[in-house]
Amino acid sequence: MGEGSIPRLLLKFSVPAIVGMLVNALYNVVDRIFIGLGVGPLGIAGATVGFPIMIVQMAFGMLIGMGATALVSIRLGEKKKEEAERILGNALSLLVLVSLTIMTAGLVWLRPLLSLFGASPAILSQSYEYISVILAGSVFMGVGFGMNGFIRAEGNPRMAMLTMVIGAVLNTLLDPLFIFVFRMGVRGAAIATVISQAVSAAWVLSYFLGGRSLLKIRLANLKISREIAASIVALGFAPFAMQLAASVLNALLTRQLQRFGGDLAIAAMGIIFSLNMLILMPVFGINQGAQPLIGYNYGARRFDRVKQALRLAIGAATAVVTLGFAVVQLFPASLVRLFSRDSAELLSIGVTAIRLVLMTLPLVGFQIVAASYFQAVGKPRQAMLLMLSRQVLLLIPAILILPRFFGLLGIYYAVPLADLGSALLTGTWLALELRKLGRQHGAETAASQIAG
Repeated sequence: MGEGSIPRLLLKFSVPAIVGMLVNALYNVVDRIFIGLGVGPLGIAGATVGFPIMIVQMAFGMLIGMGATALVSIRLGEKKKEEAERILGNALSLLVLVSLTIMTAGLVWLRPLLSLFGASPAILSQSYEYISVILAGSVFMGVGFGMNGFIRAEGNPRMAMLTMVIGAVLNTLLDPLFIFVFRMGVRGAAIATVISQAVSAAWVLSYFLGGRSLLKIRLANLKISREIAASIVALGFAPFAMQLAASVLNALLTRQLQRFGGDLAIAAMGIIFSLNMLILMPVFGINQGAQPLIGYNYGARRFDRVKQALRLAIGAATAVVTLGFAVVQLFPASLVRLFSRDSAELLSIGVTAIRLVLMTLPLVGFQIVAASYFQAVGKPRQAMLLMLSRQVLLLIPAILILPRFFGLLGIYYAVPLADLGSALLTGTWLALELRKLGRQHGAETAASQIAG
């Protein structure tokens, strides 16, 4: 990583991550497309209202999965295989325990939560049918999502990618079967998702129980150690906090949409969530590929290569979101019809919402990569502030304030305003950081010339 071609290395690290991210996004997108076509706009709205609960599931998967994966990587680097296996076993037990807790609490409080998030009487039953099944499969989601990172950590990214591909392809095949053939509506879409997640979880477990993996799941390592659990939580807390913030944001957003626009406004935003997710997943993959390159060369004091990797990553991310921007602005009606063909009102609301909400999409790729740069170079506080600036610090106040003056349009305006503000903040901070980096590079070059 210190001498090879930066473009080739970025491609090598990013492509598996991009494929994995896109495949992961397909779960949500495919569900919404088939629900829209088979059930209608109220089905999409029902699934969208429950999305904050699904984000909480992912948050806890990240808390344990990403925290434990980081620990395993360190222990494998230290040649401490047995200790890495202890962490693997503890992580599995924690994932099962936390998933069962989420399932139990979620099912007990589901109806009040959905009402709190903005479910009207018209969509409450649809939302309950969908999310209750998703919650019942929490263990499968937790194990499949949380344990998959360990496959990548032990040096097998293609197998990790295959785990997600299997689940997403199966979900795509099962959705129309349960919705159109068995006529099970939103419950059928949820059952298809849970079955797909169960297969992914079984695949991951079979990998670590069979002969293909470096690390093995051993019965003795399933007993939870307080020390290991504390270390896992400490390392996984940052992505966990960001996901929880995203859950709060989504709950607030659907509540405001219900207040100022009703069920169809929620359905339209559900479509936007799906489109936005598809566009941004390649950006997250590029970001994942760039981070080890930037971090390694920053540690090696190769600041020229740091800047080159950062420029390439920002350029690639910006190209992706600009292409996505062109598609959503040129063909918004066609995109809405992918999810619903019969509702003229949803089409009208959806076209307006897509054009307004995604108007600053070309800035988002830069903001995501630039904010993550600070994490890659060991500055987590700056990274956390900049990552939270877009979705929390700017967007939540905008969603609360602007609708009072502009109604439903105020909610749509809030997103591009937050994107613009966070891009300006991140750009200013990054410019100051790169100027400082340039001075360091110049001083070290001059010192090496004098020493030579």
